[in-house]
Order: sequence, then C-alpha cells, then structure tokens
Amino acid sequence: MKKLFAEFFGTFWLVFGGCGSAIFAAGFPELGIGFVGVALAFGLTVLTMAYAVGHISGGHFNPAVSIGLWAGGKFEAKDLIGYIVAQVVGAIAAASVLYLIISGKSGFETVGGFASNGYDSLSPNGYSMMSVLVAEVVLTAFFLIIILGSTNARAPKGFAPIAIGLGLTLIHLISIPISNTSVNPARSLSQALFADGAYLSQVWLFWVAPIAGAIIGGIIHKTLFERE
Repeated sequence: MKKLFAEFFGTFWLVFGGCGSAIFAAGFPELGIGFVGVALAFGLTVLTMAYAVGHISGGHFNPAVSIGLWAGGKFEAKDLIGYIVAQVVGAIAAASVLYLIISGKSGFETVGGFASNGYDSLSPNGYSMMSVLVAEVVLTAFFLIIILGSTNARAPKGFAPIAIGLGLTLIHLISIPISNTSVNPARSLSQALFADGAYLSQVWLFWVAPIAGAIIGGIIHKTLFERE
C-alpha cells in the first residue's frame, strides 16, 4: 500500500504542478512562464517526487512508464494493475483540484482546453493525428531509455531523478506545440475528463502511443544496453 500511495501522490503532483502551471501561469499577462516554464514545471514535478518517494515505489507516476519498465525486465507484471489504478486516480484527483481552483476565479465561464492533449484541430499548432502519434511514440521510447539507463546499476548513483526530470523537460520543449505533450496516459485522461471540447474522444491516442513507445524503449534498452 505504501507503494500505491507513493504512486498516487507522485502522479497527483505531476498533474497538479505541470498542468497547473499551464492553466494558471503560462499565459499570465506580462509575467507568463510560457512553453519553457511549463516544460520546466513538468520536469521539476518528476524530479522532486522521484527524490521524495522514488525509493518507496520506484517513482513511475505514469502508466506508460510502468509498462515500459515491465517490457525492460525491471518491473513485475503482477504489480501493473495496482500501479496504473493508483496513477490514474492520483491524476484525476489532481485535475479535480485544478478544476475547483479555476472555477473560483472571478468571471469564470469555462475551463477551455484545460491543458489537455489533442491532434488535428485540438493540437496547439494544428498537427495531424499521424504527426502526434509519431511524436508521442518516439518521445516516450526515449523517455524509457533515459529512465532505464539512468537507474541502471552501472550509472552514477543519486543522479537518476535529475536526468529523468531534465529528460521530461526536454520532451515538453519539443512537443508542447505538437500535442501539448502527453507521454503519460493518466495525465491525458485526467485533463480530458474536465476539458471543454472533444478532447475525451481523442484520449485513446494518448494511451496507445505512449504505451507503444514505452514498450519499444524498454525492449531497446533490454536488448542493446542491459549487461547479461
């Protein structure tokens, strides 16, 4: 149960901090943090919670990461369902709190996109479903390679959260204009549940692509980089 609570709180912080920065601070007049600030916020959520609870649960905070670690031989299949449920519940809880906060703003009418992920007309810069699919698969695959490589027994000790956090920051710097960056099915589902528009109908891609990419990344690391 400690592991599941760690995954719940870690995923909660990722969604609350990352999506919250996009909702409240990205476009704030004159002092907005913009794409760079949002990318850094997502990276910092993972970095901080990896140090805080990573030693308890492994610090996945993402269904795709859990599945990718299983594909890479670093996580047991029997624990997948529990981890994924905890991550999804944590993400939805964070989105609920974000909705509660934004709905209390003076003159509130709608949450708009609510930092959701999308393709075609719901892509921040109008990228097609195929473009978003390719981006999410490739970026999640490299995210798993970063995670597996930095946590390998031969890697320098104590630096994995930094590498993983900065890796997620870089991923967001690349892909916020493409899909608003998912690489995390729980994060995508939680925001789409509250967003205005057809975001929920596109959530399937942000489960399929990150999970496929994570499996590819896990297999690549296991096959090419893992010492016998």
